[in-house]
Amino acid sequence: MNDLFSTEEKIISATAPGRMDVMGGIADYSGSLLLQMPIKQTTTVSIQVREDGVFNFRTRITKNKTEDFTIHVSDVKDRSLSEAGGIIRSVKGGDWAVYVLGCFLVLQKEKSIALTGATIFIESKVPWGKGVSSSAALEVATMNALNQLYKLSLGKEELAVLAQMAENLVAGAPCGLMDQLSSHLGQKNKLLPLICQPHHVDKPIRIPRGINFSGIDSGVRHAVSGASYSDVRAAAFMSYSIIALSEGATWEDLDHAKTSADWSRLPYKGFLANIPVSVFEEKYLSLLPAEIPGKDFLSRYKVSIDPVTTIDEQKIYKPLVCGSHPVYENARVKEFKSLLKSFKKQDDKQGSLVRMGSLMMQSHESYSAVGLGNKFTDKIVDMVRDHANSVYGARVSGGGNGGTVCILSYGKEGKNSVKEIYGRYKRELKRKLFLFSGSSHGAYKLNQYI
Repeated sequence: MNDLFSTEEKIISATAPGRMDVMGGIADYSGSLLLQMPIKQTTTVSIQVREDGVFNFRTRITKNKTEDFTIHVSDVKDRSLSEAGGIIRSVKGGDWAVYVLGCFLVLQKEKSIALTGATIFIESKVPWGKGVSSSAALEVATMNALNQLYKLSLGKEELAVLAQMAENLVAGAPCGLMDQLSSHLGQKNKLLPLICQPHHVDKPIRIPRGINFSGIDSGVRHAVSGASYSDVRAAAFMSYSIIALSEGATWEDLDHAKTSADWSRLPYKGFLANIPVSVFEEKYLSLLPAEIPGKDFLSRYKVSIDPVTTIDEQKIYKPLVCGSHPVYENARVKEFKSLLKSFKKQDDKQGSLVRMGSLMMQSHESYSAVGLGNKFTDKIVDMVRDHANSVYGARVSGGGNGGTVCILSYGKEGKNSVKEIYGRYKRELKRKLFLFSGSSHGAYKLNQYI
């Protein structure tokens, strides 16, 4: 790294962890309660400002291998965020650099920082495509370094929102906010409760002694920018439009909410998760079509309030299952949180563990119902279900379609059981896989070098 930077300017380095989605997942953009945990693996970004208009990247791939990427400010100057993102991604190596440059571009637009160029060194232990928020860790580390470098004094939630903008608007990935909030605010040995309406962070919950959350890498690459994730998200917002219009909202109300980003006057404040299960089943379940072509939805209902996804006229969407998922998931996560918080006082700890495990299994099955299942993650969940010793539940973590499976276990026996399942699965797949566990540190850390 020393041969990359000038000796004349200060270097700012910041580190942020990946995260494991214990409960909630894709219901984040529908306003559900979420429970998130930082993992041990981290990403560090070191930045030094330069004045020649060049952004020069170096990423450590292995101990002895690095890759470089260079782009000039003039290549992205005076472009929209999405146009700039497309240009960056079109260059070899830009698919990784876009998350960092996205942070620069968002801060130029929102905070008027000057884009004069920078030298950037990236070292990440958070594996890419495993559903543990490698991109969010990269964005949060970058935003924290830039916050210090440009003396921006960003608020905690504000920093995460700006990092999400980089992912949504520049990198082109339609993620919710949970990844960035979790990476930025997660704490050691605690679950972080989040409600993305738009970004409420509750007091972290200490994980009771004996309870373990582990993650087994399925070996299948997860991508939040994949078509299935986008389609499921679009269908959930289509469901919301149908429900809101049935409650008296107009097309103009929905369009105004979309363009103004103010959903507060809409039914249920714009979030499906605010609908109680009983009300949803009584009033709205029968309104939602099992399938609808995008063309028919736009003809009949006109608009979705989602600013991130677009509705493709040629695609078939599934509003019923995709709209149902966040309503039921929110109820599951609330019950899971209650059981976790009262665990120490519970006389029937075994019963609580069994119920928490059941809630995780239900969540996993709901992912499959909306189209985000995968035979490899299903295989891990089945192995947990068939294992008798102190493992209680499992669900695909994050955006689904591969990635990592989060597992609930108890005690030393439970940890050993997870290792046994991991070993069996790895032998069956015959490839290198990751086994994730909780963070050994708190939230991000910041270093400054002169």
